[in-house]
Amino acid sequence: MSKKGFSTKAIHAGNIDFSPASMVAPLYQSVAYPYADAKEAAAIFTGEKPGYTYGRWDNPTVDLFERRMAALEGTDGAIAAASGMSAIFLLSHHLLSPGEEVVSSNRVYGGTFGLFETGLKKMGSKVNWVTNPEDLSAWESAITPKTKFLFVETPSNPSLFIGDIPALAKLAKSKKLPLVVDNTITTPALQLPIALGADIVVHSTTKYICGNASSLGGIICGPKKLIDGIRQNCIRYLGPAMAPFNAWLNLLGLETLALRMDKHCSNAQAVAEFLEKHPRVKQVNYPGLQSNPYHKMIKPQMKGCSSLLSFVLDGTYKDATKFIDSLKVITHATHLGTCRSIVTHPASTTHSAMGDKEMKKAGISPSMIRFSIGIEDEKDILEDLAQALRSDKKKGKSGK
Repeated sequence: MSKKGFSTKAIHAGNIDFSPASMVAPLYQSVAYPYADAKEAAAIFTGEKPGYTYGRWDNPTVDLFERRMAALEGTDGAIAAASGMSAIFLLSHHLLSPGEEVVSSNRVYGGTFGLFETGLKKMGSKVNWVTNPEDLSAWESAITPKTKFLFVETPSNPSLFIGDIPALAKLAKSKKLPLVVDNTITTPALQLPIALGADIVVHSTTKYICGNASSLGGIICGPKKLIDGIRQNCIRYLGPAMAPFNAWLNLLGLETLALRMDKHCSNAQAVAEFLEKHPRVKQVNYPGLQSNPYHKMIKPQMKGCSSLLSFVLDGTYKDATKFIDSLKVITHATHLGTCRSIVTHPASTTHSAMGDKEMKKAGISPSMIRFSIGIEDEKDILEDLAQALRSDKKKGKSGK
């Protein structure tokens, strides 16, 4: 399968010899697996014989999803988790001991910021934030003898920072450190961090991998030694395993991932171009725009820019909320990466726990609005945006 195309692998890679054969991956909704005898049970637990042990550690449906994601990301293995945050937590718990550190861009999802800023302290570890992640020297300055891995989310949520993966990988290797890339926003359909030099990839599969907002999930893709270490240790005693049904939904999502990402990209590009020309918009963050500072980095490391974009309305927090409330087709929700278009106000929802000071450092303003552009008809999305901007203006602006 390694030489097959992406969509072929997304449908066929990692296939397990289920019996009887099925057009759709079987759903093993079971937490345990009966053994023929005590000898077989012991052999499976020691690894002498293939088999499954317990639902918190392994499951046939989850196993197939892990195999398929590893094939798509180009890694030796993968381990699924209950959510994207569970995946990052498991990885951090496995790689860090008390007194050790992670170096991370500060342009990350709000939950990741909370885990690194607050959660690691409770584990006796800490984060060294890179607040100017475009500058490679800033990353190098943040690395200490206690650093155990570098972490970058690229593109980032919601400011759409794009990290230079090859340059970061080169720096990480020079320090004998692994580079971890959160590939949630682009997915392997648009970006392959491992091929660019990264060592480990994490995802919130809740987003584009699933694609329809029906299941939580996360995954770590990386070297066999790392994946086996997590499976044999912390996922067993911490327990955030992916549910078989969620893995089954993710397998269905993978089959149409490439098609959906193409439509996400084309719709988002149209929206970004529309907003960039609108007189009520101060700034649009979308790397597909030629005016975007990261535009030159797209071709070397990405096939497309995905659906996530943000823009700053020429106004205040109240203007931003009035605009959101005026939308009719686009859904207001704290989510992204699904088939429907979604609008979010990061400063009051997904990133609010960061506090005003840290949000400002990360480029999140009170009038920033985030979109995850869906796969509806482009014309209908643009008409909804246009009417909302008109409707909001008619209600009266509260301070330009």
